[in-house]
Amino acid sequence: MDYRKYVYIPAVPEEVYLAVTKPLSIQLWTGAEVEFEEQAETEFLFWDGDICGKNLAFEYGKKIEQEWYFGTQKEKSMVTIKLHPDKTGTSLEFRQTNIPDEDFEDFTAGLEENYFGGLIDFFEE
Repeated sequence: MDYRKYVYIPAVPEEVYLAVTKPLSIQLWTGAEVEFEEQAETEFLFWDGDICGKNLAFEYGKKIEQEWYFGTQKEKSMVTIKLHPDKTGTSLEFRQTNIPDEDFEDFTAGLEENYFGGLIDFFEE
């Protein structure tokens, strides 16, 4: 299944971009160990490996493209994060393809609470 979400983040796109691409920042808003390098064709781990995948492309302050892994699933799950300026902050557009049907509800609930919720809390503090 595919998933799309728009989230308002109270920070400019460049700050949001840095928060999702710099290991120290990612660790601060996730509260967990992270392995991440802002470079195409590198693998990453969030939440001690609960989310892992491969970085595909970066466009500073605007867009991140990744492949997220789901166990032994053959079809790739592609993630595109676009950052759009929005008045005093950023409209983050999150799109993900090929989330396994059996994981969809739990996975997207986790995204809402931990990924988006963590980012919003990071900038609201």
